Amino acid sequence: MIENIRDKEAALKPYKVHAKPLDLTICGLFAALIAVGAFIKIEIPVEPYAMHFTLQWFFVLMAGLLLGKRRAAMSVCIYLIIGLVGVPVFASGGGPAYLIRPTFGFLLGFALAAFIMGLMMEKKGKISFMWMMLTSIAGLIAYYGVGILYFYFISNFVIHMPVGWKLVLINCCLLTIFEDFLLCILAVVVCSRLRFIFQKLTGDN
Repeated sequence: MIENIRDKEAALKPYKVHAKPLDLTICGLFAALIAVGAFIKIEIPVEPYAMHFTLQWFFVLMAGLLLGKRRAAMSVCIYLIIGLVGVPVFASGGGPAYLIRPTFGFLLGFALAAFIMGLMMEKKGKISFMWMMLTSIAGLIAYYGVGILYFYFISNFVIHMPVGWKLVLINCCLLTIFEDFLLCILAVVVCSRLRFIFQKLTGDN
């Protein structure tokens, strides 16, 4: 019995070894796509900070819908680390000072949204178009939820530029959420066609 278990583990070792470079390649690719999405943007000149509508959310959606929770979250985390060490891959630059920028919460929201979407896709047996839409909406709620709370907290308690909930909801939510919802629909349409390819590539069921 023990020998059989050892034989099975030995047979699986090559797959485990090759899985890591593949994961890093896929995560690196999606981190790069999210970075590119930051430069495809429309700036909304509102006070106290300009907001941006970018294509980052589209690529985060693709990661969450295609890669599973671990790879999706890792892709966003790689992107965040690259930006925080100083590479200007965020919509307004980069560097550790971005942590006290109120809009940084939306970037953190990407990571949570990617994880939640990946988790929901993994937990569901048969994936339908409607399930993918519900998954993307759950990600959208997580993304905006973290972004709004972070914006309010940093503005009022860290950099001491007081803002009210009304301004936060208008500037950080109402101005861009409809456009981001349209990106959800587009991402679901695209990912419903690509999902089978990524399953074959990664070996996921």
